[in-house]
Amino acid sequence: MDTPPPPQQQQGSVVKKKETRGRKPKPKTNDQSQQTKTPKEGKKSQQQQHHHQQQQQHHHLTSEDKYNHWKSVVPVLYDWLANHNLVWPSLSCRWGPHLDHATQKNRQRLYLSEQTDGSVPNTLVIANCEVVKPRVAAAEHISQFNEEARSPFVKKYKTIIHPGEVNRIRELPQNSKIVATHTDSPDVLIWDVEAQPNRHAVLGATSSRPDLILTGHQDNAEFALAMCPTEPYVLSGGKDRSVVLWSIEDHITSAATSSKSGGSIIKQNAKSGEGNDKTANGPSVGPRGIYHGHEDTVEDVTFCPSSAQEFCSVGDDSCLMLWDARIGTSPAVKVEKAHNADLHCVDWSPHDVNLILTGSADNSVRMFDRRNLTSNGVGSPIHKFEGHKAAVLCVQWSPDKSSVFGSSAEDGLLNIWDFEKVGNNTEQSSAPPGLFFQHAGHRDKVVDFHWNAYDPWTIVSVSDDCQSTGGGGTLQIWRMSDFLYRPEEEVLAELESFKSHVEACASISEK
Repeated sequence: MDTPPPPQQQQGSVVKKKETRGRKPKPKTNDQSQQTKTPKEGKKSQQQQHHHQQQQQHHHLTSEDKYNHWKSVVPVLYDWLANHNLVWPSLSCRWGPHLDHATQKNRQRLYLSEQTDGSVPNTLVIANCEVVKPRVAAAEHISQFNEEARSPFVKKYKTIIHPGEVNRIRELPQNSKIVATHTDSPDVLIWDVEAQPNRHAVLGATSSRPDLILTGHQDNAEFALAMCPTEPYVLSGGKDRSVVLWSIEDHITSAATSSKSGGSIIKQNAKSGEGNDKTANGPSVGPRGIYHGHEDTVEDVTFCPSSAQEFCSVGDDSCLMLWDARIGTSPAVKVEKAHNADLHCVDWSPHDVNLILTGSADNSVRMFDRRNLTSNGVGSPIHKFEGHKAAVLCVQWSPDKSSVFGSSAEDGLLNIWDFEKVGNNTEQSSAPPGLFFQHAGHRDKVVDFHWNAYDPWTIVSVSDDCQSTGGGGTLQIWRMSDFLYRPEEEVLAELESFKSHVEACASISEK
């Protein structure tokens, strides 16, 4: 049964720091001014309002034109695209385990959330997604999607009633059936999504009981969350300015850490399933370490791909910090003024342990080499990528090519960069150095995206559409045409072969 759409909301509420990052729906109303005006003030305000409306209309037409242009080139630029309308916005999206192969598509779990206004519960959603294989989808089919419809490729499989909204979802790399979530609380919640019962999200329903609760923060930890690629470790950052590390190893059975199905994330004396709103009643585990060094909220964290003891963090103090759990609880390296504003996101390259990406409210992505992080006491990136017009919310390295990464922002764009292309442009180009693909299919801020490790060059992205449409969100699953990323000589050879084939067919038809 479909959840009801969110009602129209009200404007003029207090904007919290987190909302300036574009992570929460903004209330809106057609609220009439409460103040009494003199006729002169009234006339002036009417003129200002008319000018503002003209600007808004011009901006709306421009964004609509841009979107329509993007939609017109979808058959040329994309190998496959699926558009899935969300009744409620999802602030995070992650790929789960691969389920099965078919001739023309693969089936895979997808993790989403529903951030509601309280008329129904907030939920963690487990969906089954059909990922169409390369060069299967017809060009005319992928461009003829209905923006307001749900995609036939995405089917809800299970609903978990989450205690509070889901700000971030991260899966355990050793077993992606295990996920961690952040909400507006100091705790990190761990879920064995296969063991959790399917719930019906209706008003008054009790929250599902987490399989494990990670405690240690002294204030809300809302966004900074990471799972370790090499060990069952969890990393988090929060408003208490600390970075906290846990091991959930003692609470995972050998079956859950293997690739086999079954197994519970917690010991057998506790049950998954329906609980009450007091999540503290569930089993909990304290931290391995609490790390201090930031002077403002920690916004993102990530592990070094080759070490469970090394990790990094970024925050609203404009700092990038590298940590080593083996040498203490102070930062191993502190990079001040890594950007000119708050830092929102960080990712450590899985291909080269020296390369770290950061994204910021200064609209840029920066790439750092950890062998040479600073110059004259401040951050010294090896390159700045400047192709966004608003705050960057998410960065992630591609699993498919070591020099490629993506960045998404409040400008509604998801940019794909290749740092090997920086400085290689011989032709005059208006594109920012390194930018080689721009996904413009979202009408509002792209709050999260995730590369697919099973299907090369396939991305899931999600936007919170409260600014543009007043509510809901858009999930898109897409893959650019392989002509755009394959070696140039290979593509030219294929096109030449195709040209020869067309000419041969034409000559036969003329006889």
